[in-house]
Amino acid sequence: MTAPIPILASFHADETVMSRAYAHYFGHQTSTATRIFIIIGLAILAHLVVKAIRHISEWFIYKSHEQTSPLGFVAQQPKLITVARLIVSGVIFVIYFFGLGLILQEIGVNLTAYLASASVVGLAISFGSQGLVQDVVIGLTVIFWDAMDVGDMVEVVGTVSVIGRVDEIGLRFTKLVNFYNQEVFIPNRTIANVSRFPHGGIDAYADPQVPEGADAARVVAAVAAIAQGVRAQFGGIILDEPLIGGVETAPGGGWIFFRVHFKIWPGQGALIETTFRQQVVKAMKAFDPNYADWQVPVTYRAISPPRTATPHV
Repeated sequence: MTAPIPILASFHADETVMSRAYAHYFGHQTSTATRIFIIIGLAILAHLVVKAIRHISEWFIYKSHEQTSPLGFVAQQPKLITVARLIVSGVIFVIYFFGLGLILQEIGVNLTAYLASASVVGLAISFGSQGLVQDVVIGLTVIFWDAMDVGDMVEVVGTVSVIGRVDEIGLRFTKLVNFYNQEVFIPNRTIANVSRFPHGGIDAYADPQVPEGADAARVVAAVAAIAQGVRAQFGGIILDEPLIGGVETAPGGGWIFFRVHFKIWPGQGALIETTFRQQVVKAMKAFDPNYADWQVPVTYRAISPPRTATPHV
């Protein structure tokens, strides 16, 4: 009975892709030392190619911080950035995958068997990781169907409800930065509903009444100073400079009021309903001792009308 033949006994160095290429260009077969250098060279080459691809992709997107790329696309568009990075990640995976296959072939592993086994393993993993497949499918759906983009203010409802600014949309997770500056990673498969705030937040409107007989200009100036103070103190909640509208007369009511427009972080309306309102009521008592909270109504809208008012100076 003959001894079993080792798996690699029938392997010949000149059967590898790199060895045949070496023999073609240099006219002789590879030695053991040459094969070692080929393996090292392949590893270095794959690493350099990956670094070059990453560098070129980032240059393509952010070249000189311009608004358009060399090919005329809007380079700062969040979706383009996300899709470009996903493509680069896929290309890098393919480079490493085939680079590893060529290296393994140099040490005696059959390249065809490597590719076949990788396909089988990938298929087995896909069946055993249905959650991962769902993450990928939903991640691509979110990206290509414009459900949200990087930089959007959104509310994501799923296993839990999270409000925050989209920092990254990946094939596995979507990353939001919430009000507390926490990075929240949401598995894509748990995303059931996405609510986008088109203007980056909630529009809050406070409509203080001008006390009867008071100088409207002085009242507006006093409230404008309060609004600026609240903005300076709570810059993390109030996302933009408050806008002060002109004095108006309520149709059918006869009272005089003016509008203070805030853009605030979603879910933080208590600041306007308590702190700002209390400060306004306190200031208005200098004009009318009977001035009350109900004279400063607060309303909200998720979609803003055109902002025609100008900041009060």
